[in-house]
Amino acid sequence: MSLKSTGLHHRNLPLVLLQARERVLSHFRPILNANGITEQQWRIVRVLYATTSLEPREIVEACRISSPSMAGVLSRMQELGLVTRRRVNHDQRRVRVALTPRARAMAARMAPQIEATYSRIEQCMGNEFIARFQSTLDQLLATLPEYGSGEAGRDGSSKYEDAAANIVFDIV
Repeated sequence: MSLKSTGLHHRNLPLVLLQARERVLSHFRPILNANGITEQQWRIVRVLYATTSLEPREIVEACRISSPSMAGVLSRMQELGLVTRRRVNHDQRRVRVALTPRARAMAARMAPQIEATYSRIEQCMGNEFIARFQSTLDQLLATLPEYGSGEAGRDGSSKYEDAAANIVFDIV
């Protein structure tokens, strides 16, 4: 059955992106598994490793983990001694999450393996392709708003329609 016979004329971009994500992650999973850390936990470690601390809502946004899931993941990470949660002095309703020294040491220990994996992927795909692909993904994220964000484009059309017309996929 062809796409045209279904009434769908476009390739399933969300599915292709998920398949690509899974293919790339398959190269990193052995490192995560060897260190006893899940993919969600690694995303959080990786984001917090680059900073001192963040509020859970900032981690939700940066790591694309749902808020209800985040509470459970952070609790497990705290139990494992990977993160600490501290109330903000001037507003006791707010919490800051930081990596423990143990988690920072783990990330530092994993970094050479992670970087070696990136190097193998670049060697397989080519540095030029990886640079173009990353640039294209950055362009998509910078240009295509989340659906329902309500941002209007230049001519009053939705920013979604405006952005879709300007995205150029030149990765092949």
